[in-house]
Amino acid sequence: MRSDGTILARGQSDAQDCLLSADEPLAGLHLRCGGQLPGPIAVPELMELVRKARRYGFRLARAVSAHDGGEIVTAWVEAEPRDGGQGCDIRIRNWRSAPQPSEDSTASEARRAATDRHLAELTARLDAGQRILAVETESAELRELAAAMENGIGRLWTDFLPPENVTHHQPLHWRLLDGSRVIVPASSRPFQVRLLPAMQPGFDPAGFELLLLSDVPAPTAAASVGGAALPSNRRGLVGQELAPVLRQPIARIIANAETIRTRMAGPLPDAYAGYASEISSAGQLLLDLLDDLSDLEVVESRDFQTAPDQIDLGEVSRQAAGILNVRAREKSIALIAPEPGETLPAIAEFRRVLQVLLNLIGNAIRYSPEGSQIWIRLEGDGANAQVIVADEGPGISPEQQARVFDKFERLGRVGDGGSGLGLFISRRLARAMGGDLTVESEPGRGARFILTVPADPDAP
Repeated sequence: MRSDGTILARGQSDAQDCLLSADEPLAGLHLRCGGQLPGPIAVPELMELVRKARRYGFRLARAVSAHDGGEIVTAWVEAEPRDGGQGCDIRIRNWRSAPQPSEDSTASEARRAATDRHLAELTARLDAGQRILAVETESAELRELAAAMENGIGRLWTDFLPPENVTHHQPLHWRLLDGSRVIVPASSRPFQVRLLPAMQPGFDPAGFELLLLSDVPAPTAAASVGGAALPSNRRGLVGQELAPVLRQPIARIIANAETIRTRMAGPLPDAYAGYASEISSAGQLLLDLLDDLSDLEVVESRDFQTAPDQIDLGEVSRQAAGILNVRAREKSIALIAPEPGETLPAIAEFRRVLQVLLNLIGNAIRYSPEGSQIWIRLEGDGANAQVIVADEGPGISPEQQARVFDKFERLGRVGDGGSGLGLFISRRLARAMGGDLTVESEPGRGARFILTVPADPDAP
């Protein structure tokens, strides 16, 4: 351990890790962090170092960092326990302070979007012209609105959520509508919309994710239980009763944890920001599990049916790629989607195909190495239409391929946050649409997941 350098300040702690005395600049930092003299050590990393030195009974030394207003202070600190465990002598060396770096605007915006997704009471997918593609909600208050929007797929979202005090012809440019207040029929609460574009730098958005949010809490959970079937076809104990009750409080936990983690409420030591990040991640895992269990109830119900329609698999593939493109770029993965104008007519339910492709592409991103490529290709053979998602990941052995679509199967993976339900649900959806979901792979040579649905016989 280091012992060189001029001692800039000294301090003493007692057996309860209270700071009894301290020289400047340690005393000033302790007081600005909310401490008192004498009083418990208020600098978290210093407290941890002193506590360990006292418990272990030998000298410890390391660099300690703390937030001091708009600056970050770093110092080399030695904590040496006194005889009998009566506290520690503290020596400060090499004190430095620097302005707190400003957060990257892209990362900040991504975290804000993630927080808004957690709090959204209704979510819709829109095409490039802001026309509705799919709608989901867990809110009993918004069920009629969601049902009307689902019946109006292909229409502008503003037909159902008119912006307040806007009389211009719709649709306005999405940037003018993002964050605007909207009128929600049959609700007295104020709402606003967020429009999250799916886009690549230099191109216009390929579509949007619409989030409906309110600063006023929703009606009591009891009012959201036991009503009519949700537009998303989520029924049963989890989908209709537990998910609506649990979703909002979990979302609030995630949002508050993100506020702490991003230091929007004020300076915070890195260790505490890390704790908040773990809380947020655990909350997101719970929400994902609720979604998977809700979908599992749907696909396993006896009366489950899809709503087949004439769709273009090329358009659905580009939508899915646009939604996940940011996640792919975070790992420097090139996501290669069908070119604009490349079409493949099929008979299937748009939002269910989108759900399957989001699962397949998301898995490919999760398990592919950084700097690799993922291809989304279209193939047709007359009676069938196929979307192939191919990656450069580790591949799947023949023995694993026999199990990869089983319920709760994770192929031995731990700690990746998956529930082992995504591929099981995706195959059930594919088969409910009259198609199938299969895999081709070799260890070390990536994997090809193939979604097959009926081709459109009336297409030219």
